[in-house]
Amino acid sequence: MSSKIAILGQGYVGLPLAVRAARAGHRVVGYDIDGERVKRLVAGESYVEDVPSAELTALLEAGSYLPTADTAELDGFDIAVITVPTPLKDGVPHLSHVEDAARLLASRLRPGVTVVLESTTYPGTTAELVGPILEEDSGLVAGEGFFLGYSPERIDPGNPTWHLGNTPKVVSGVNEASLAAVRAFYDSITETTVPVRTPEVAELSKLVENTFRHVNIALVNEIAMYAHELGIDVWEALDAAASKPFGFMRFTPGPGVGGHCLPVDPEYLSWRVHRTLGRRFRFVELANHINGHMPDHVVQRLLLAFNARRRSLNGARVLLLGLAYKANTGDARESPALKVAELLIGLGAEVRAADPHVVESVTVDSSVRRVDFGPAELSAADAVVLLTDHDAFDYAAIPRHAPYVLDCRRRLEPSASVDIL
Repeated sequence: MSSKIAILGQGYVGLPLAVRAARAGHRVVGYDIDGERVKRLVAGESYVEDVPSAELTALLEAGSYLPTADTAELDGFDIAVITVPTPLKDGVPHLSHVEDAARLLASRLRPGVTVVLESTTYPGTTAELVGPILEEDSGLVAGEGFFLGYSPERIDPGNPTWHLGNTPKVVSGVNEASLAAVRAFYDSITETTVPVRTPEVAELSKLVENTFRHVNIALVNEIAMYAHELGIDVWEALDAAASKPFGFMRFTPGPGVGGHCLPVDPEYLSWRVHRTLGRRFRFVELANHINGHMPDHVVQRLLLAFNARRRSLNGARVLLLGLAYKANTGDARESPALKVAELLIGLGAEVRAADPHVVESVTVDSSVRRVDFGPAELSAADAVVLLTDHDAFDYAAIPRHAPYVLDCRRRLEPSASVDIL
């Protein structure tokens, strides 16, 4: 049965969800406060790799998807999903976007509608923040007058195997009736739903997933730093460990972590634990420290390489390959590449960057010149730093033309001119 679905936020989570729901036969309104972003969507231009522009155009022409910045288009929704950003400010959750979205929906609530929060946040947000706003402004009671639940997003940009349709979807509700309503919606657009008893469980499950990754990446990053000083090939050691068919899950070192999930999400759990229980989440704090300082380690390795060659990094031309935080995506949010660029500029280097996927403006120093990948830029650089291993890069060409390479992703073979992080 076709329903009117309002999805608030058309970013890396909201847009794929909107397209999936429209493909499933729902009438979807994709609301976003960014007028320029909406203009691009109206023109059929996708800025998310997992949503082809051709598919977006087809849905627009069919009338099943309406991108808009007009709040009036939200009227008459049957199901609303909040997928707005939840950033941190000075280590404190900043939920003003969630609050604004809830207020927009509250004035439009009708008996029997369903509201779902997908934005990553601390346990308790759905019941303690979103629910009261909806109730106060509408006069309806959550679980009785309308249905309310939480379903954490599990978008993995650029993953060719797991996508919104086949990734199991955790669903929850503030009571059994709400859970049934939330589950019915996601059953209509995904292959598998995983019901849990409360929104708090669902909210915590998302933080558990990302904290697990954050802590384990920090572990291998610290091992990589010590292994280098001990003269041991950490990558070969990880390959050997991964041959064990049980009790080991492979994680790999890198220049740091980025995106919304790993640098931000574990902080929500840490903040909640400290605020509610008065205790410190030491694993998260340690992982933050290690992963947050990996860009410093990258620059230190580059400094040592220049010193070994009796060269100065001050005045040197450094080419960064990749600005995105993850291979084959254009998402540069919280990318460690941006911190690497900032540190190099502070040391007097002339920094250039090549990334075929990052097309939207990113918060990077204006002195960083964007260039196209190719032999001319490789050979003109004093050093090349591979930060994001996009498949679009010609890896055979890098050692052939670059005088020195620091490979932070182990895409190249080590040699006299190629160091591996």
